[in-house]
Order: sequence, then structure tokens, then C-alpha cells
Amino acid sequence: MHMTVRGTLARQSLLVSALCVVVDVGYVFYADCFPATIVQVVALLAIIGVDLWLAGPARLSGYVAVAHGLVRILAVLAIAPSAGGNTAGIMIAGYRAGAWLRGWPARLSLVATTACVGLARLLANGLHNWPLIPLMMVEFGLLPWLVGRYTTTRRAYLAELELRAEQERRDANEAVAKAVGEERASIARDLHDVIAHHVSAINVHAGAARLIMAGDQGNPQLGKSVTAVESAARSAMVELRHLLDLLHGDSGASTRQPGLDNIDELFDGVRNAGLQAELKITGRRRDLPNSLDIALYRIAQEMLTNALRHGDGRSVAMRIDYGETSLMLSTTNPLPAQTRGSDGPHRGLAGIANRAGMFGGVADSGPQDGMWRTSVVFPL
Repeated sequence: MHMTVRGTLARQSLLVSALCVVVDVGYVFYADCFPATIVQVVALLAIIGVDLWLAGPARLSGYVAVAHGLVRILAVLAIAPSAGGNTAGIMIAGYRAGAWLRGWPARLSLVATTACVGLARLLANGLHNWPLIPLMMVEFGLLPWLVGRYTTTRRAYLAELELRAEQERRDANEAVAKAVGEERASIARDLHDVIAHHVSAINVHAGAARLIMAGDQGNPQLGKSVTAVESAARSAMVELRHLLDLLHGDSGASTRQPGLDNIDELFDGVRNAGLQAELKITGRRRDLPNSLDIALYRIAQEMLTNALRHGDGRSVAMRIDYGETSLMLSTTNPLPAQTRGSDGPHRGLAGIANRAGMFGGVADSGPQDGMWRTSVVFPL
């Protein structure tokens, strides 16, 4: 990219210098000042040479401007006052000096060029129409230099504005990232201080109850239930610790989040809770993106939890259907004999719909033939 821009600038500067040659030489011939002597030929070649020098490096702009001023005097003396000399070239040279030079080289080139223009006019016509001398000095010396200086200053000002705007955007993004990080840390602290404490207490008490009932063989189902509670509390602590690491920005500190390969663990949990759970997988299984795999696991987890809490508590059937262009995850479970009173807002279905929407999926749920059916379809 950088080399392309440099090549374009080089071609443009060469075109400018060539056009200056055409214009300046054209004015000489238009004024019927065809070079007839060696001095005139040398003067014409000098005009062509300094015009072509305009395509040279920008760091030589001061030398080019002074050379144009001297050639201006030579053209007036050698060719003719009416020939015009290097009018186009001297204006471009003054512009380049004002645009590229700074400090004393810039001021020196301005003074030299302007003085040469005035001296050339004075040598050509003396003091006849003397007001034209300062006017030509301004027109061919000062004005191009000022335009070049203005252009460069304006470009620098615009670049500064762009840099300032970019810095403001970076500061804003950093402020947002910092605020998000602080909010995530606050959520992590609340989760750790509140939820982790209670889940740990559940785990400890379930373990103690299991030990107390270890010698009691009268009710083995009760022992299984307590063991399931202990196992669930332990799993909840593992997942909670993983979520806390994610909120703290440390994604590599914990193990990989569960996916569909871990779905049997979900079924073991609900079966230990007394729910008859059935899983059926149809179609050709395929590898899924990691984020989608995690989302499907969480949706399946929520579906089984809803069946355990809000169904009749006896059975649930889950189906995973791998289609050619989509994947469907669905559960059906019998409705309870009588409607239970609400124990608070149920956000499970809304969470399923939100997870589905993140991947372009569609969620659907509702009663159907005495059963409650929940389904999610993801495009593949």
C-alpha cells in the first residue's frame, strides 16, 4: 500500500513538471522568441531543466525555488522580457517550498524567489510601470508560497483532528471495557458470596446425611436421593467456579464447558431424582461449533429442570434430531393433574428462547394432547 502511494505521487509530480515544461516553452515560442543564439538556447534549456527538477525529492524544494528565481532573471536577459520565461515553473516551485520546507530554509527560499521575480521585472522594464514590480513579486513569489504553507497546515490540522477522534474512540472503548469488567467482577463477587455459600452448605449437609444413613438399609431410595443431592451440589459448585472464572476474564483457568457429549450426566441426575428420562437421537451426528454445543447443553438442562419442577414428576422424553440443514432438540412430559401455584417468575422458557435467538434458532413451547412440549430448531 505504501509503495503504491509513493508510486502514484512520483507519477503525479512528473506529470506536473512535464506540463510546466510544455507551458513555459510554449509561451516562449508564442511570443515569437525562438532561440537564435547560444545564450538563448542555454536559457531555454535552463527553463526546461528547472521545470523537470520539480519532479525531484521534496527536500530539495528550496534549491529548486532559488534556481527558478535565477532562471527567471536569465530568461528575461537572454530571451526577451515578453517571453514569460518559467512562469508556471516558478509558481509551482514556490508552492512546493511553502508546502514542504520549515524554518529558515522556507523563509530563505521565499525571500530569494520573491527578490528574483522583482529583479527580473526591474531588469526587463526598469521603473516603467513600477507598481507592477511588487504586484508580480506577490503573484509569482509570495502567493504560491503562502498557498503551499496553508495546504500543509490544513492537512496537518485535519490529521490532528482525526488522531484526536481516534484517541477519543479508543478512550471510550477502554472506558466501556473497564465498566463492563467492573460490573462482571461485581457479579462474580455476589455469586461467590451468596450462591456459592448456600450450595456449599447443601453439599456439606447432604454429605452428612448420607453418612448418617449409611448403616440404615430400611429406605435405600432415600439414600439415593441424598446422594443425588450431594452430587448435584458438587456439580453446581464446579460449574459455578467456571462461571466465576469467566466473569473474572480467566477463561483458561477451568475445564471446558459441557456440551452434548455430557448430556448423559444430565439424565443421570434427573433419574436419581426419580424421573424416568428417555433420550432418543436420530439422524447423522456431526461436529458443532463449541458455542452452539454449549448452548444446546444448557437448553437441554433447562428443559429437564422444567420437566422435573413443573411436570407430573414421573417421566420426560427428549429427542435430538440431526437433519440435513437443521438440528431440533425437543422434550415432552405429562402435565400435572392439577395446576400448581406459582412460586415466582419462571424465566426458563425465556432463557431457552434467548439462547436459541443468539444462533438464529426458533423456540416453541406449550401444551399438546395432555403433554407439555418444548422444542428448539437451529439452522446448520
